[in-house]
Amino acid sequence: MSRPRAGLGPEWWREGVFYQVYPRSFADSNGDGIGDLPGIAARLDHLAGTPDSLGVDAIWISPFYPSPMADFGYDVADYCDVDPQFGTLADFDALLAGAHERGIRVIVDLVPNHSSDRHPWFRESRSSRTNPMRDWYVWADPAPGGGPPNAWRSVFQRVQTAAWTLDPTTGQYYLHSFLPQQPDLNWRNPAVRAEFEKIMRFWLDRGVDGFRIDVVHKTVKPAELVGGPIPENPRGTPDLTPPADEAELHALLRTWRKLFDEYDDRMAVGEAVVLDPDRFVQFYGERADELHLAFNFMFLRAPWSADAFRERVETFEELLPPAAWPDYTLSNHDNPRAVSRYAPDGDVVRGRRRARLAALMLLTLRGTPFVYYGEEIGMADGPVPQDRIVDVAGRDPCRTPMQWDGTVGDSWLPVNPETGVVNVEAQRGDPSSMFSLYRRLIAERRASPALRRGSYQTVASPKSVFAYLREADGERRVVALNFSSRPARVPIPGGRGKLRLSTDPERDGADIGDSIELGPDEGVLIDL
Repeated sequence: MSRPRAGLGPEWWREGVFYQVYPRSFADSNGDGIGDLPGIAARLDHLAGTPDSLGVDAIWISPFYPSPMADFGYDVADYCDVDPQFGTLADFDALLAGAHERGIRVIVDLVPNHSSDRHPWFRESRSSRTNPMRDWYVWADPAPGGGPPNAWRSVFQRVQTAAWTLDPTTGQYYLHSFLPQQPDLNWRNPAVRAEFEKIMRFWLDRGVDGFRIDVVHKTVKPAELVGGPIPENPRGTPDLTPPADEAELHALLRTWRKLFDEYDDRMAVGEAVVLDPDRFVQFYGERADELHLAFNFMFLRAPWSADAFRERVETFEELLPPAAWPDYTLSNHDNPRAVSRYAPDGDVVRGRRRARLAALMLLTLRGTPFVYYGEEIGMADGPVPQDRIVDVAGRDPCRTPMQWDGTVGDSWLPVNPETGVVNVEAQRGDPSSMFSLYRRLIAERRASPALRRGSYQTVASPKSVFAYLREADGERRVVALNFSSRPARVPIPGGRGKLRLSTDPERDGADIGDSIELGPDEGVLIDL
């Protein structure tokens, strides 16, 4: 069992910086156009272990399991192996050992809500109504007048259809919250629970440091599939996607937490796409005995304004159970990249200025930051011609290949033409680059008790500015972020400070008095 030889201590998941690797797009070791596990292993020194590396503490690797790739790995056909296009289990072991040698923790995706329709479990389940595995999935009779059992719809917006597909062999419908090729597992079946405990132990015994749990908020379905009021989503319209039995779901999470706690220093972060703050924080458990972390999609989806981000942070801080710990991310494999999402009217130049501000916010808030691959160089969503679109939900632009240098080779998705100027090789030696900013911010965070684990307090500031104080062990640091296209003057708590870092590299290191004027889209880190 591989274990880290260096790095942060038992609470590494609180104080460290995570980096998401999307394996198809990160690094291709054999020239077939698809990234793979040996490619990730060969690029570990970009992440940590050398003086000029990014300096992250952990990586989350998106699915690499055997899969028909209807949803690019989130339709799992075998939870305990590696798809040949990504390598082998031996390649995974080598990657894990190489990461641990550099002090990098590794978490992998767990997909419990559904499997592939080609998984042996589902092949057995659909073969007959009396098969022993029939109850491993969610089956229901047609409605009295025919058709699907209820009005639930699948999640993917581009292909949103009934969340039920009729299986002609047995005359019943099976539930799929996503694609028909992703049948939902029945988490009320003890055999399913026992099998997933074996799966978790398979990877934990191998040495992984934890899991990112896919769509954890949907896992346990209601016992009664038909009837009951249909809730509204935050936009005030009916939410017709399959719901969860929340009491049973939280009981399941507490069971999983006990399993994780049998191992030293392991953790789990959940993809809980719940936009009601009161419901969202419940995924931590009232006694912080469920998930270690849960992704805050209210923060990720916030509009570009100081008020919006301030409100979401303050709400999170107010509602979290006392022993729980927040986390933040601004991009992932399902959402537009920061440069593109924050570019006003498609102005990518300003989008990159805003992305620098967003990086400062992400890496200085109280909570664990998750960085998506390519954000450290300011990658934008890549243009994908109509004939190259492969994802059913239109997420190709945020998944284009990592821009290591200026070359544009053949790959599963087209490389962004910006790679000629936006790439790791070009930015590594440039002190004003996005990569240098990320590296400095991560180094600042690692060296600062206040930024790693200190308290959070909002600081009074102009409406266009989000400012906050981080404090621990006598160290006091203020972060001020100007979300406006106009300058803004911000008072300094205590009346004196030193400018430690600015997203405008020409300003670093100046002494300041009782206030500081921020330029448009500028953020600063100040020592008090």
